[in-house]
Amino acid sequence: MERNPAVPRRTPKTPWAAACAAAVLMLAGCTSGSSGGEEEPASSAGTDNAGAGSSRVRVLRVVTQGLNTPWGLAALPDGDLLVSSRDGGTITRVDADNGRKTEAGTVRGAQDLPGEGGLLGLAVSPDFASDRLVYAYFTTASDNRIVRMRYDTSRPQGEQLGRPETVLEGIPTGTYHNGGRITFGRDGMLYAGTGETWDKPIAQDRDSLGGKILRMTPEGRPAPGNPESGSPVYSSGHRNPQGLAFDDDGRLWASEFGQDTWDELNLIRPGRNYGWPEVEGTSDRAGFTNPVAQWRPADASPIGIAYAGGAIWMASLRGERLWRIPLDGTRVAGEPSATLEGSYGRLRTVVAAGGDRLWLVTSNTDGKGSPEDSDDRILLLRVS
Repeated sequence: MERNPAVPRRTPKTPWAAACAAAVLMLAGCTSGSSGGEEEPASSAGTDNAGAGSSRVRVLRVVTQGLNTPWGLAALPDGDLLVSSRDGGTITRVDADNGRKTEAGTVRGAQDLPGEGGLLGLAVSPDFASDRLVYAYFTTASDNRIVRMRYDTSRPQGEQLGRPETVLEGIPTGTYHNGGRITFGRDGMLYAGTGETWDKPIAQDRDSLGGKILRMTPEGRPAPGNPESGSPVYSSGHRNPQGLAFDDDGRLWASEFGQDTWDELNLIRPGRNYGWPEVEGTSDRAGFTNPVAQWRPADASPIGIAYAGGAIWMASLRGERLWRIPLDGTRVAGEPSATLEGSYGRLRTVVAAGGDRLWLVTSNTDGKGSPEDSDDRILLLRVS
């Protein structure tokens, strides 16, 4: 018999001491005297799993389940969701009220390749009401690229995506470290995180698009005001940044996979070099920008991030938990706290849903997790 999908898959196991030891911060340290946060009462529709510190997370409901290798998630203006299937190359529309899934279509050219490539990040045009454009980042046989497609719901299911128009091509590709997160800023520009594909030197190569955060116009041209005229490169020295989010003041934050020592949360500033492969985590090396927070990979392997309630919320794959990192402007304002640890397995993508709500996507069908019958799922959270 299938388990109630709102019930966590495992018993949470993180006391505050473990969470404190897991997060090593540059600007905020853990203290053994921190008090635990108050948990909200459980509801019949979801599960409370409050972490240490001041964070509280309530799973309000499972929006949908039975997804295959979900990766990117984007909200439409009417509140429904688009989710990409990394291995299937499809984009599915999810009714945010009842969870009904309808296939929008297959992204032409996306390759189902071994490793971490495939159909990755999604973004909806800021002018979607008039242009109906959906953006996608995906792997081909020769590169990673960003395209945009017209989404026509008057067409039959599975045939609603128009022919892809290339926005940017020539992003390096590899079996691993393909980056893939894309998002629009309040400036109307498109931002993308790219990986160094295990070819470490390209992260420091000014002429390569790999190991970078890129900023471009919706048409794919280098954005006005970029650090180097004629280049889409916004920042460099990244290993595999797969989480991008803007705070309420328009500052860009990015999560990044480390190798063996430190995973990172970075505040992205134009023209800055974040050190890889010369530096992993915090250092005193001149010319490199330090992360604002760092974790051991076993506790994080961070991927999607979102901003809500004055904090960055960071999904973790290997760590199987959701981190809350409280912010005060450009600095970490207190101890990060881990929630949902081990409750829903690997966590892939987190997206702000307005106010104190988040959408959270699990990632147990990606070949590295232990999927249950209901995996993978999109959860609706209330956070504070």
